[in-house]
Amino acid sequence: MKKKLLALAMASVMVVSLAACGAKKEEAPAETPAETPAETYQVGICQLVQHDALDAATQGFIDALNEKLPGQVKIDNQNASNDIPMCSTIVNQFIAADVDLIMCNATPALQAAAAATTEIPILGTSVTEYGVALGIENFSGTVGGNISGTSDLAPLDQQAAMILELFPDAKSVGLIYCSAEANSQYQVDVVKAELEKLGCTATLYSFSDSNDLAAVAESAVAASDVIYVPTDNTVASNTGIIDNICRPAGIPVVAGEEGIVASCGVATLSISYYDIGYKTGEMAAQVLTGEADISTMPIEYAPQFTKKYNADICADLGVTIPSDYVAIG
Repeated sequence: MKKKLLALAMASVMVVSLAACGAKKEEAPAETPAETPAETYQVGICQLVQHDALDAATQGFIDALNEKLPGQVKIDNQNASNDIPMCSTIVNQFIAADVDLIMCNATPALQAAAAATTEIPILGTSVTEYGVALGIENFSGTVGGNISGTSDLAPLDQQAAMILELFPDAKSVGLIYCSAEANSQYQVDVVKAELEKLGCTATLYSFSDSNDLAAVAESAVAASDVIYVPTDNTVASNTGIIDNICRPAGIPVVAGEEGIVASCGVATLSISYYDIGYKTGEMAAQVLTGEADISTMPIEYAPQFTKKYNADICADLGVTIPSDYVAIG
């Protein structure tokens, strides 16, 4: 009897053991670790003034950032309305908000940011020559420190040649520009020298702000066969003044960028401001994510230039345009 009871007890132990082993096979699934939320960034945009070229650059910048870092960037887009001291006010607001990056659209905005911070990364766009804008002698193409960006510089020697290609009988060219814009001064100085190499008289006509533009333009028109204006933001914001003086007088305007020509000019050798803005946005994404070190990023330039013309103004002035020029849409 005792042997039967012992056998039954051992059998029960084995059943319990087997049941326990079977239970181990049905372990609860491991918990899925929570996804780490994507890092977010704050970016401030300081645009000098509203006009077609700068607007296109800003839009390109925003589009690139949203494409490269979707949903990760909060953008504060501010416009100084061509009030240069306001650029400093805007930049200081960005600094107080501790933004992760500042984009400066046009030279005065870049200068304001460069003077305000050496810590926050700064990217410029629509800036013609960074060495001139920032007072860097023997500029090598890389600013260093916390600044980089893109340039809107088109080949100025080719712009000078374009003037005489279109108007081979021109003897005198008036160059109108705003003296408050350092890069406008740079452009007209280069174009003047190139025109003089080609045997043409070139005269500079500067104005300090939009209040002086009409009087200066009238003086230039009275003494010139052709007018040239660089990528000047004050001119770009007041193209109606130029057109109302130059077109009735029969004096053609060749400009440094498409937006100005669309309103008051006959032709340009121009870049795409949207494209350089987009490139600046790509650079910003690299800086924000740590993929690139802004201190070693060289200034980027437009990859191509296009000869464009304003069909309406050319027709009004009886200007014949070569076949390799593209009409502004």
